[in-house]
Amino acid sequence: MNNTDIISKTIAFVKEKLHQAEGGHDWFHIERVYKNALLIAATENGDLKVIKLAALLHDIADSKFHDGDETVGPRVARSFLESQQVDEVIINHVINIIENISFKGGNVERNFTSIELDIVQDADRLDALGAIGIARTFNYGGFKNRMLYDPNIAPNTKMTKEEYKNNEAPTLNHFYEKLLLLKDKMNTDTGKKIAQERHRYMEGFLSQFYAEWDGEK
Repeated sequence: MNNTDIISKTIAFVKEKLHQAEGGHDWFHIERVYKNALLIAATENGDLKVIKLAALLHDIADSKFHDGDETVGPRVARSFLESQQVDEVIINHVINIIENISFKGGNVERNFTSIELDIVQDADRLDALGAIGIARTFNYGGFKNRMLYDPNIAPNTKMTKEEYKNNEAPTLNHFYEKLLLLKDKMNTDTGKKIAQERHRYMEGFLSQFYAEWDGEK
């Protein structure tokens, strides 16, 4: 099977699997990450087939929607790729990316390293920043029926992986527990540049939010 065919089949598979997914983790999230990955890959020397497949399959079964089970996504991705007779070396690389891409509280070391992981991880993190990042954060907060903000509940930026997974704090805390930390965790030069711009946008949003909350504007 040529590269064009496997990418087309993967897109169709992901669209079908995520057709009823939560709005921040649906096909359109995957599509944005895919586009981000191609943008970053244009300035990096990585395997495009691995990058494309990993970007498309990275959230095929997000653990937060499967009772925290982090094995579901890699298992579904591997089963699909094997059914398409993808080379085992490529499958293993894609699975390693899926297993190591997540933020997980920001205090967990990656168990695998490659430029392809750097690219796809940056692409995914960019979708958690800026206007889209803000929209996704409040969409997920509404999905989980969380408060918008509570001045008496401080953000916790030192959470363990388990604490991060089970966190039920107000939505605004997520900016401090993840989103505002991403700028300094980007891997590639292109990712860093775009992240800086989106980071500034979020800082402006937060300033406006607090001013409105306090009745100052």
